[in-house]
Amino acid sequence: MDDPFDRDARAAHGVAETLEPGLRRVTCPNPGPMTFTGTQTYILGRGGVAVVDPGPENAAHLAAIERALAPGERIEAILLTHTHVDHSPGARALAARTGAPVMGFGPHGAGLSARMARLEAEGAHLGGGEGADRATVPDRLLADGERVEGDGWAATALHTPGHLSNHLCFAVEAEGMAPGAVLSGDHVMAWATTMVSPPDGDMRAFMASLRRMRAREDRIYYPGHGAPVRDPRAMIDHQIRHRLMREEQILRALPPEGADVAALTARIYAEVDPALHPAAARNVFAHLIGLIEDGRARHEGPLSPTARFFAA
Repeated sequence: MDDPFDRDARAAHGVAETLEPGLRRVTCPNPGPMTFTGTQTYILGRGGVAVVDPGPENAAHLAAIERALAPGERIEAILLTHTHVDHSPGARALAARTGAPVMGFGPHGAGLSARMARLEAEGAHLGGGEGADRATVPDRLLADGERVEGDGWAATALHTPGHLSNHLCFAVEAEGMAPGAVLSGDHVMAWATTMVSPPDGDMRAFMASLRRMRAREDRIYYPGHGAPVRDPRAMIDHQIRHRLMREEQILRALPPEGADVAALTARIYAEVDPALHPAAARNVFAHLIGLIEDGRARHEGPLSPTARFFAA
């Protein structure tokens, strides 16, 4: 699989699309460099339904979600894959209008590792928190493996930290739906690899989550942005290979005298528009932290982007 990505950004905004029995999609009109087609909200079931990722605070999108319901249908649960501003803030208004409980792994920062919590507290990172939704707190916390059931639907929470520490995928079921469908949020998408930006993002946790999902036998992923992932295992294999290749590239690029994140980014991404280097630097920093945890790299002084990094 040389290039498995589907970069067709065309999308039908504000209308309900039936993907398979018991699953509808409504795409928010917020396309952009980080959201691609726009945030995709899923409606699971018929009758009493679950809404997964209501999206940003966007009145037009919330109205489109409500228009997607058939006469007599009601929202009985609101599920969150994670707390980024393009996925979760709409839950507050939707809950207020429907009385449905909001369910997720936890508030922003739940599940953060001790190392990443220190980076957050010390401000020793490259940003990434600008997308955080710290105001949305679930009414019900979902543990890994916990199953939520409703009127003809069910969803099993799969804790997949990496993109965010509180990220969940949902293995979903509905009447008439073939087994093996997963709502994958931002963990695995068909249009691009996932941003992993410390301290909210954790590369080692992300790789472990990829391998966990690889061990399953899922049929299809419906992500938070872009087209469905129709061969999940092949896509995960490609993304794991890509991340491992990047790690080796980083190790090879580390000079004997060491380098900080900015210098290393400039060396690795020399052929890339410098305007993209800040985002690339977050990726490099995430990989370096993972390599340190694996004992393959080391650093002098407190861990931060300005530290000097060496191959171990």
